[in-house]
Amino acid sequence: MTSNKQGSNPLPWDADQLRSVFVHALSDMYREEVPLYGKLVDIVRTVDNSVLEKKGQSVDDLPIRHQVERHGAIRLGTTHEMRQISRLFAIMGMHPVGYYDLEMVGFPLHGTAFRPTSEESLRQNPFRVFTTVLRPDLIVSSTVRETAIEILSRRELFSPRLCELMDQAEQDAGTLTQKDADELIVEALKIFKWHSRSTVPLETYLSLKQEHPMVADIVCFPSAHINHLTPRTLDIDAVQLEMIRQGLPAKEVIEGPPPGRKCEILLRQTSFKALEEQVVFSGSGVSGTHTARFGEVEQRGAAVTRKGRDLYDRLLAAAVANEDNWDPSLAHAFQEYPDGWTELRKQGLVYFRYRVSQDVASRRKPLPTDMEALLQAGIVECEPITYEDFLPFSAAGIFASNLAGTNGTADRKLQATGCSSRAELVGVLGREILSEIDVYEALQKASVDEVANALGLEAITLA
Repeated sequence: MTSNKQGSNPLPWDADQLRSVFVHALSDMYREEVPLYGKLVDIVRTVDNSVLEKKGQSVDDLPIRHQVERHGAIRLGTTHEMRQISRLFAIMGMHPVGYYDLEMVGFPLHGTAFRPTSEESLRQNPFRVFTTVLRPDLIVSSTVRETAIEILSRRELFSPRLCELMDQAEQDAGTLTQKDADELIVEALKIFKWHSRSTVPLETYLSLKQEHPMVADIVCFPSAHINHLTPRTLDIDAVQLEMIRQGLPAKEVIEGPPPGRKCEILLRQTSFKALEEQVVFSGSGVSGTHTARFGEVEQRGAAVTRKGRDLYDRLLAAAVANEDNWDPSLAHAFQEYPDGWTELRKQGLVYFRYRVSQDVASRRKPLPTDMEALLQAGIVECEPITYEDFLPFSAAGIFASNLAGTNGTADRKLQATGCSSRAELVGVLGREILSEIDVYEALQKASVDEVANALGLEAITLA
C-alpha cells in the first residue's frame, strides 16, 4: 500500500486503499452468502451499460467511485461494540456523519453513518456503513431487556488479533505492514459474516422476536452480520422493473423523491425483501428460520442544503398524508421543488462544487467577485455535490418493509423516553458526530476558496 495521506510521515498503508480492499472483500463474501445479491449486481451492471450505450459512452466514462460504490448496514448490540467499530472504521478513513434516531419508527435503535468526508477520499471510494446499536432502555419487557443484556455481555465480535492490530494502527501506524493490513481485513470480515447457527435456544429466540424482531436479530447470533450491501445505479426505475421481471421479491415502492426529475436530489432506493434463512438453534439443535438480510440498490443525486432539506421534508410529509394514492401524490407534491440546476443553485437548495473553467491570466481585470457573474462569463463552472448520506424516513421505510415477514413493526411498542440520545451516542463513540450539512457546506466552501485563489481574488460572494 502507498503512503498514508492523513499524516506527514511515509507509511506502509493507506486508509483509502485499505477501505477499498475491504469493500471488495466484503462484496465477494456477501455475494457468496446471498446469491441474490450477486444477481442484483449483475442487473445493475446490465442496466448501467444500457444507459451508457444510449449516450455513446461506456463504463470507463464513469468516475472511479461509481464503479466501486457500495454502502452497507449493520446492527450492533452494545456500546462497547459501537465504540470498537468506530475505531475500526477510523483506521479505514471513515467518520461518523449524521445522527439517526429510529425510535420514531418503532425500532429500539439509534446510530450514525461511517464514511469518508474529504474530497479525495470520496473520489477514491465513498464506502459508507449505516451502523445502529441496540438501546435496551427502549425495550418494554424487563425480562427481555435483562436477557438481551446478559447474552450480549458474553459476545466478542472483535477477535484478540483484530484488537491488537487496531491498537497497533492507532498507536504507531508506521508499524502496520502490508501483511498486517491484509490480516486486519481478514479479521474485520468476521464481524460482518453470517452464521446459520444461533447462540441461543429456539425458545429464547422466539421470546426475543416476540418482543421485537430487531432484538432477536441483534442478540441471537455470534456476529453483526451485514444485512445488506448496496450498489449504485444510473437508473433505479429500470433496475426495479428488471428485478421484477427476473422474479426477485422486489419492494412495491421506490423510496425517496419521485421519478422523472431532470435534476436528481438526495437518493432513491429500493430492495428485494428479506430472505427466510435456515438457522440451527443451540442446545437441542432444532432448525428454524430467520429473516434478516436483503438486497438494496440506490440512485444518488445532489446534496441539498438545509433549506433544500426542509422543503423536501415538507413536500414528502404532504405526500405521505395521501399514502393510499402514493405515486400521484408524491409527483404532485414535488412539482413545487425546482428541477433545473440554475434555479436550484440560485435558490440555495443544492450544494455545488466550483472550479475555474479557463485560463484567465490574459483577461482584463478586475474580475467580478460575484459567483453568478463569474459563471455567466464562463470563467467558472460548477457541478452538484453528490449526496453521500441516508434519509431517516427512507432508511426506516426500507427496514420496516423488510420486516414484513416477521410481523412488521407498526404494532411494536417501545419504552418511551421522550428525548433524543445524540449526546449519548457521541459519548459512546468518543468522537463528535459530524453534521452532514456542515460537511457539504465545507466541501462547497473549499471549492469556492480554490476558485478565489486561482483567480487572485480575496473572496467570492455566492447568491
